[in-house]
Amino acid sequence: MADEEKPEGTVLLDVTDVSYAQFAKEFLEKTGHEALVCHGPGDGTCPLLVGTGCDLIEAAHGVVFQFDLDRPAHREILSRYKKILHPEVPVRVVVEPGQERRYAELLAGTEVWAREPTAGDLDAFAAEVEAADRSRTETEEST
Repeated sequence: MADEEKPEGTVLLDVTDVSYAQFAKEFLEKTGHEALVCHGPGDGTCPLLVGTGCDLIEAAHGVVFQFDLDRPAHREILSRYKKILHPEVPVRVVVEPGQERRYAELLAGTEVWAREPTAGDLDAFAAEVEAADRSRTETEEST
């Protein structure tokens, strides 16, 4: 694949809403970004919570996280993301009304969307992922 055909920064859509995930994945791919989807642990346990790591999060250059923060396991997943992701990896957390106040400490260092993200939100987020990728590449090259 030629360089100009390679996907831009990879975005992990960690969302429970299957129809929204499909919309977001299709939109990001149309704009040249690889989009990976995880619908959460379901009936099993998230590999991050048992310490086995996660190939999806390791490949992510940006994360959209849309799980119910009222569930302790979902809060723990977000907490793990914040610990293992490079500080320049953009993270957006979609919350239900009131959760941005209830979980303010957990949400510190992330940008919060208090509504379902639109195509415009995703486009701006994808641009931020690209900028963060360029910044990390420049930093790595100068060291």
